[in-house]
Amino acid sequence: MQARMEHPALSVPGVMDGLQALAKAVSRGGLPKTTAELVNLRASQLNGCSVCVVMHARDLRKAGESEERISAVSAWRDAPFYTDAERAALALSEAVTRLADRDDPVPDEVYDEAARQFEEPVLKALVVQLTLINAWNRLNVTTRQVAGEW
Repeated sequence: MQARMEHPALSVPGVMDGLQALAKAVSRGGLPKTTAELVNLRASQLNGCSVCVVMHARDLRKAGESEERISAVSAWRDAPFYTDAERAALALSEAVTRLADRDDPVPDEVYDEAARQFEEPVLKALVVQLTLINAWNRLNVTTRQVAGEW
């Protein structure tokens, strides 16, 4: 497998700086790192971004997460390994990632559960985190970046 082009974030001036600044800002928003990595993994699975699936699974392992929690992310609804807050974040991740799949892309019940689980500043950080991972996924998938080369 070969990438279609050099990664735009590395070759368009200012793009990587902007993405990194956004990531740094989000990291100060109070969202637990594990939750951020779980939603990054789930969105990346949905988007078929092998670069991010490999990277975020690796980051979760490095953080001490179990193989059960990592491997079951794609089936989180039926797996007993996640907290209520993580479940709410994963549900929101799926809704935000699959905007075109339904008439009401982010249903009130999904948003309201996330709002129950996270204080508003953390929920805001979660929404931006989901926006950021979807941006990375779209950059990687469109240009066919190769997993493991980063």
